[in-house]
Amino acid sequence: MSKSQWYEIKSLDGGVSRILETHISADWRCNIWHVQGRDVDLIIDTGMGLRSIAADIAILSERPVIAVCTHSHHDHAGGLCQFEKRLGHPAEAEIFANPTRSTVVAELLDTSVIQKLPYEGFDAGRWCYDPAPLTKQVDEGDVIDLGDRILRVVHLPGHSPGSVALWEEATGTIFTGDALYDGTLYDHLYHSVPEQLCDSLLRLKYLPIKTVHAGHFKSFSGNRLKTIIDDYLNGQRSMLCPIKIG
Repeated sequence: MSKSQWYEIKSLDGGVSRILETHISADWRCNIWHVQGRDVDLIIDTGMGLRSIAADIAILSERPVIAVCTHSHHDHAGGLCQFEKRLGHPAEAEIFANPTRSTVVAELLDTSVIQKLPYEGFDAGRWCYDPAPLTKQVDEGDVIDLGDRILRVVHLPGHSPGSVALWEEATGTIFTGDALYDGTLYDHLYHSVPEQLCDSLLRLKYLPIKTVHAGHFKSFSGNRLKTIIDDYLNGQRSMLCPIKIG
């Protein structure tokens, strides 16, 4: 594990690394995923981006980088503006391009989430990330080719209308953003639709997934994925708890 002033990076198996913002509380910060390719690297989600990711993480300068955000919320898309190639789903293109505190749900931020100020005068109560117009919109079935590995876009609405996952069929690995992680799922936001989330989770349940790299917390197996999904469908793991499914 290498660590900079603001980010730490841990290498996992299969050319995948997890980058964390060290001064954002562990229960709030998202997982920033780095996927190494032969010709180009992929960053999946960009965190709050309060400090420059590329400047702190040397590995990001070794090859061209594509950044894709699984959705437009502040804890996942704050650093998207730092990258030249910016991918996301068309349903949230307007939010990426013209973010406001309400549309990126930054109003949920508590000052305790940010444990060290990124710069003098920073105000978590007024902060919103900079505009990051998408340079390419991606939707269901679209392919991201890194030269020696292929990731396919899976549209998983419910948490937000443009939530996507990145599925690498060759390795059975999926990056799920906030559509699925091992915790209570956020299905209560202004553009969340729990019924859509149920449908999205059922899609995931029947994919031949071996490894889940989620938007928050630890990675887990395909078997654990099924348990989490069953919990949600049975009325657990919902911010709207108790939730009635169906």
